[in-house]
Amino acid sequence: MFKKLIVLSVALALLIAACQPSSPKTLTVLTHDSFSVSEELVTAFESANNVKIAFIQGGDTGSALNRLILTSINSDAPEADVFYGLDNTFLSRALEQELFEPYAPQALADIPAEFKLDQTNNVVPIDYGDVCINYDKAWFADQGLPLPASLEDLTKPEYAGLLAVENPATSSPGLAFMFATIAEFGEEGWLNWWKAMNDNQVVVVSDWETAYYTNFSGSSGKGPQPMVVSYASSPAAELIYAETELTESPTASLVEPGMCWRQVEFAGILKNTPNRKLAEKFVDFLLSPEFQEDVPMQMFVFPVLPTAKLPEDFVKASQIPTVTGSLDSSLITQNRDAWVNAWTETVLD
Repeated sequence: MFKKLIVLSVALALLIAACQPSSPKTLTVLTHDSFSVSEELVTAFESANNVKIAFIQGGDTGSALNRLILTSINSDAPEADVFYGLDNTFLSRALEQELFEPYAPQALADIPAEFKLDQTNNVVPIDYGDVCINYDKAWFADQGLPLPASLEDLTKPEYAGLLAVENPATSSPGLAFMFATIAEFGEEGWLNWWKAMNDNQVVVVSDWETAYYTNFSGSSGKGPQPMVVSYASSPAAELIYAETELTESPTASLVEPGMCWRQVEFAGILKNTPNRKLAEKFVDFLLSPEFQEDVPMQMFVFPVLPTAKLPEDFVKASQIPTVTGSLDSSLITQNRDAWVNAWTETVLD
């Protein structure tokens, strides 16, 4: 009898333990520094999937990708399970490194073809934004200086030292803007434009955060440059998050043809992740209506899901270029590194 009681007690203990929820797994997501999502959405995902998400911010997109490549060399265990924030300027480089495992979420069927730039589905599109030049409205009004109507105008003496740009070797908006100049002036003429801009005292910094929050006068009111390479949706952030209520944004974008580049951001499941199923669920989450409708107010970019609703203030202050620069992806693949090296020699050396 005593032995039977022991056996029953052990069996009962095992049954109770089996009924208890297991400890949550950890899903690691590598992102760029500008990634943001509402905390309640993350909490809901964690609760629904018994998981804890660990976000690693890896710098600007270029820096985050470099980190991922370096940590993946000669390693069967990736630093993260999912990478979010890869964009079309770095897409070919990432795919060349074979960092990802293909995955086609069900929601992909609803995404417009213009955003599906990787036919292998190693990465899937999540959001997009237009890289353009932002300007400080008050500064130009006070100076009585007309706005530049083209990239060519920026080489004129009256705009000397007024533009801050990001280094294309380390910054995705910087790389996107460099591509915009190649699309505008062609492979034969784009470096001549940068030489002229160098002579005209263009200011170069390493990343978007520095360019926008330190150099740009339209954000802090203290920066020395009244123009900065940013996004056509950045003025919406200035309007929505102004310390005092405003009727219009203090900044705007130059969206004339030839001055902007459409940037598409992607997410991908890293090769050899031990958490494949959870990684798939996270990518599904990124394309869910809840996340897609959270994107505009969190990162001030547009969702790729056409049915996602956009906030009124976001639409009000965002500008959409009628024409954005474009280059064939194969051309970018063949020339990206050489172009960046040429830019570096022209502008920094």
